[in-house]
Amino acid sequence: MGEFNWGDLINPEFYINLEIAGHKIGLYVVLFIVFAETGLLAGFFLPGDSLLFLSGIYSKALLSEVVVIESDFLNVLGVASLVALAGIIGNLFGYWFGSKSGNYLYQKEDGFLFKKKYLFESKAFFEKHGGRAIIFARFLPVVRTFTPIIAGVANMEFKKFLFYNIISSIAWSFSLIFAGHYLYRFLLDSYGFDLTHYIEYIIIIIIAITTVPFVVKLIKNKRAKK
Repeated sequence: MGEFNWGDLINPEFYINLEIAGHKIGLYVVLFIVFAETGLLAGFFLPGDSLLFLSGIYSKALLSEVVVIESDFLNVLGVASLVALAGIIGNLFGYWFGSKSGNYLYQKEDGFLFKKKYLFESKAFFEKHGGRAIIFARFLPVVRTFTPIIAGVANMEFKKFLFYNIISSIAWSFSLIFAGHYLYRFLLDSYGFDLTHYIEYIIIIIIAITTVPFVVKLIKNKRAKK
């Protein structure tokens, strides 16, 4: 691993290619990041969507850290399934934390990682969409970190939460990982265009797609309130 710089923390390729003592640990790091972003308050700044997209591109290399499979499809399926499981567990942890913490978070002062405004934004999102918010939130950075916690604080019926949690995690992980892998293969095989040479642009595009609509909606809501 080369010299570390702080910009690596928002670069998903950095996590995927991580090594310790010559051993690749990318898959384990990816799974932890997915868990942290969906289950830990401190995980909202981590690169979720772009990380999953790139995990699809590097699916064979990632899964080979655990088991070597020749089938291209099974490699993608294996990574997507493990990521979906990590997302489910992460949301369950967030729900449990929310149910136990009650209103403590609303009384907590802003810190370096925790901003109360994120909590209120997620609460408004959850109240508007109900159970579907669990699904929608998976595809929205920051919101997906706080929504399961809000569901726990609001004492959402656990069976209902679990249903939406499983559906949303599968939809999120499978759509992004499969899209990353097969778009990469299509462009490479059909046009000789290698997406791995344009990682920075991929990150920017995915961030724009997932965050711009949410930011525009927030601006419209604030203007409407005024």
